[in-house]
Amino acid sequence: MKAPLLAATAFAALTLAGCATVPAERMASAEALPAAPAIPEATGYFAEDSSLPFHAPDFTSIAEADYVPAFEQGMAIQRAEVAAITANPEAPGFDNTIVALEKSGRLLGRVSRVFYALAGANTTDGLDAIDERMSPRLAAHSDAINLDPALFARVKAVYDNRAGMTMTPEDARLLERTYEEMVHAGAMLTPEQRERVKAINTELSTLTTKFGQDVREATVAGAVFVTDKAELKGMSEADIASAAKLAAEKGKPGQWAIALQNTTQQPALPSLENRALRERLFNASLHRADGQIGADTRLLLARIAALRAEKASLFGNPDWATYAMWDRMAKTPRTALDFMNRMVPALAATQRGDAAALNAQIKKEGGKFTVKPWDWYRYANKVKAERYQIDEDKMMEYFPIQKVLEDGVFYAANQLYGLSFKRRTDIPVYHPDVSTYTVLDRDGSELGLFYFDPYQRPSKRGGAWMSNFVEQSHLWGNKPVIYNVLNIPKAAEGSPQLVSFDNVNTMFHEFGHALHGFFASQKYESLSGTATARDFVEYPSQVNEMWATDPRVLANYARHYKTGATIPTSMIDKIEAAGKFNQGYDFGETVEAALLDMKWHALTPQAAAAIDTPAEVDSFEAKALGETGLEVVLIPPRYRSTYFNHIFSDPEGYSAGYYSYLWTQMLDQDSRKWFRDNGGLTRANGDHYRATVLSRGGTMDYFEMFRNFAGRDPDIGPLLEARGLTCGTAAPGATTDDGGAAKTTDPAK
Repeated sequence: MKAPLLAATAFAALTLAGCATVPAERMASAEALPAAPAIPEATGYFAEDSSLPFHAPDFTSIAEADYVPAFEQGMAIQRAEVAAITANPEAPGFDNTIVALEKSGRLLGRVSRVFYALAGANTTDGLDAIDERMSPRLAAHSDAINLDPALFARVKAVYDNRAGMTMTPEDARLLERTYEEMVHAGAMLTPEQRERVKAINTELSTLTTKFGQDVREATVAGAVFVTDKAELKGMSEADIASAAKLAAEKGKPGQWAIALQNTTQQPALPSLENRALRERLFNASLHRADGQIGADTRLLLARIAALRAEKASLFGNPDWATYAMWDRMAKTPRTALDFMNRMVPALAATQRGDAAALNAQIKKEGGKFTVKPWDWYRYANKVKAERYQIDEDKMMEYFPIQKVLEDGVFYAANQLYGLSFKRRTDIPVYHPDVSTYTVLDRDGSELGLFYFDPYQRPSKRGGAWMSNFVEQSHLWGNKPVIYNVLNIPKAAEGSPQLVSFDNVNTMFHEFGHALHGFFASQKYESLSGTATARDFVEYPSQVNEMWATDPRVLANYARHYKTGATIPTSMIDKIEAAGKFNQGYDFGETVEAALLDMKWHALTPQAAAAIDTPAEVDSFEAKALGETGLEVVLIPPRYRSTYFNHIFSDPEGYSAGYYSYLWTQMLDQDSRKWFRDNGGLTRANGDHYRATVLSRGGTMDYFEMFRNFAGRDPDIGPLLEARGLTCGTAAPGATTDDGGAAKTTDPAK
């Protein structure tokens, strides 16, 4: 996933793509304008751009004590910069208003990008305390700018005069985006409504920060301890050694601890032979943060949902989903729901068929039970191994992490786009596990700097993500400084660091986000690189996954860690053939999570406010999942509400947007078909994709961008085929051609 820089309310003030507010008629006359205050002088580490290459942060020079003063200075300076804009006696113009807004808040941006990177990837008690302290203050700072009547009046004056102005397409998009986001933030509300929005934003920033911290605590607390090594039968010796090391770190030497990862299913489940331990591990995952394992987030998430519903109502929207989706490619909740619901019948049938196959396998082995969630992947892997002759542990032996990165991920980028990568040891990092690379463009020039942080640790939140330490901008002459964060279990010291094929895919996925950032070619940070809609930003990252199984790429990186032998062609064929297997679970758990997200954010204010006890949260979740029509008891959602960080650990985040992973899979699978139809892994194809999609940032309509790439609207058919589903219904907002193929069309047209 592409990580949000920080809480959306604070981020809006930093990027100034979303500064908002109030009626134009309240704009003061030039004579009444107050004198602009002097811009305070910045001091401390964050006062200027870093002197390191690419302005990369110098972690050797940054102390925890630097953050709060830098945040405070950054807010004070930005307030003065905005005051200078509103006090300008000249008529509002593009440069003195829109570009001036874009330029403000640079110190605040620098400190925020570093602080929130560490708060996510390598936090401490001190950073957590700063996060709790600063989140509401940053939200209030954002609102002070967004809800400034004089500021909005100037922006509106420029926007209303746009037809008579000469602008570049990117200038025009920045103006349009700034105005729209200001309105979306509350520019047209009454003073009373604006004050309530401020209060809601402040409370949301506090609650969502707390939610994320509580989920991380519950995930760490949920580690499952084992006192008898015999219970670990089936796990590799390397994994057993890692479990012993974790138990020792947790003060229980002589035991073993299996750490939880962020999703409901856990990677250790397929290998564990002990069914009771599988059940214990699965339940530890399923019940984290629900009052049974670690902190209880149920009242937090209920309050978040209620506040969002109330905020949406202030804007005249029936629910948060309608409010939040205003700038999405799908445009409306109905479009997203239709898209998902049309897949449910075929998906439910697949789930039932898969369960029957697993029960047959259990019976074949003499089992006296039917499959449960903690059994699913163990027996799915057995069926998979039998059908496709795939041994997951043997497969991992061909995936040493460094070769996957340098000879796989980087090699594919070289073949497609002409990039090359130079390992660096002179750039300070925030943790010893982090490595850095200079990224060189096709002409040999420096494109940017890349940080790779692969391993799981207690100080890191779950999941995988990409973000920037420095955003690309021609306005400032900055090249991108980008990091990828993953949560791969680290091998015990002395053991080879091998990764599962799932983690191979994740490495390609997150670097797809990085490519989107590295190929950014925008003047303005607010439109640069991955600054796109939630249901578009995952598209380039998912497309990049296709190269993980490209025969030429696999042959270059998938080499046995002992012998150096290339992965057999037969194993490649089996990987491809097995790609459609187990979609009842793999695809189903994601659809369920996306529908659960929509259920929470389709609540009216009254309905949301009525969910005010932990029991009512449980009841609502059970009802919402039961209404999906899918096998949710046997196949729970990828995230339960209580640890659904995507939608509850950020004021906006992926709320009413988790469907984006499915929507972008449609774009992804259709794009894969385009690549296959046009020769696959070639420079010509890579250059075309770079020119039409990866370099465009948020500068144009997403349907138009896709048409420029593929020559047509997206088609849902390749997604259904890739997932092994058959469905006779059309895609949302779709037309059907004479051959009956479902085509997805722009719902705005």
